Amino acid sequence: MESAIMTSWHRPTGAAIVGLGLIFVALPVMAQQGPPPARVSTAEVTLQLLSPEIQVPGTVISQNDSRISSEISGRIVWVAEVGTAVKQGDVLARIEETNFATALTQAEANVKSLEADLLYRTQDVKRLEELAATGNTPVRRLEEAVSQRVMVEQSVIQGKAALKRAQKDVERTQVRAPFPGRIVERLSQMGEFASPGALLVRLVDTQHLEVRAQAPISSAPHLKEGMKVSISGQNRQIQAPLRAVIPVGDEISRMMEIRLEVDPGIWVIGSAVRVSLPSAASRQVIAVPRDALILRANTTYVYRINAENKAERVVVSTGIASGSLIEILGSVVAGDRVVVRGGERLREGQEVIEGEAS
Repeated sequence: MESAIMTSWHRPTGAAIVGLGLIFVALPVMAQQGPPPARVSTAEVTLQLLSPEIQVPGTVISQNDSRISSEISGRIVWVAEVGTAVKQGDVLARIEETNFATALTQAEANVKSLEADLLYRTQDVKRLEELAATGNTPVRRLEEAVSQRVMVEQSVIQGKAALKRAQKDVERTQVRAPFPGRIVERLSQMGEFASPGALLVRLVDTQHLEVRAQAPISSAPHLKEGMKVSISGQNRQIQAPLRAVIPVGDEISRMMEIRLEVDPGIWVIGSAVRVSLPSAASRQVIAVPRDALILRANTTYVYRINAENKAERVVVSTGIASGSLIEILGSVVAGDRVVVRGGERLREGQEVIEGEAS
């Protein structure tokens, strides 16, 4: 009985034998077909003018960063809060204006008085001229009247100048923003006494930014204002124009200053960045995007797509790099298409489908 049970347990059925046979037949066919097509992104190999680069440290700064001071003396009655965003012409601080308003009123009254006196002197001269013409008044009297009128005219000019000063002083009691920005620091507080030149607030323009960097003097022949260079920092990389090359080097460090324009919102003012600058004359090379390179412990290669739309592994060596492009040396020519995304999962000879690889 036990023997019969064991025999029944280990004996394969006819259907199982047929299934196993189908599997063994299908295995060679599956092996010949290989892996399914892979979706990849590609780029064309190009001839490019590239030059060797060096990286120098830089800092993001504002084009306008000012410590705003008072132009007059007086008690501070109000100062804008730190963090306040202001437009050009907005009030940043106020100085008590009582004394200046009083001086303005006095200056206005003085000018009106002098203008009335001038009108009287002018009419007096006109009257004496008529009398002198008929011989009814001495010429000396007319001359005195003309001289007095001239003196009053000069007093009116001086009075109007004093009036303008008084008006300007009243305007200066409201310290206004010379450019748009944000208040980043209060340098004086309400209740303190301000004298001319006393610092009130620090105002920083957060919309007009640039990068300040120090470049070796040796790189000066390869730098031109307007050329675009690469700036990287905090996992961001951009191309930015070189706004200014200041052709004055430091005799100790042998460095000179450069300025690059950057858009707001990429980095915060004060951020540290790296600037890539050309260090030698450019030359024509075979170049691919950096993403095309697949780096392994002992080799570097790219996947080229052949006429049959299959991936070919090509071992290469690298040369100079500039921005997102890098020189490669190997069996690759301009016009070839290489994989830039999806290459890590490819196999030699695997068929590919060009598109946006994940």
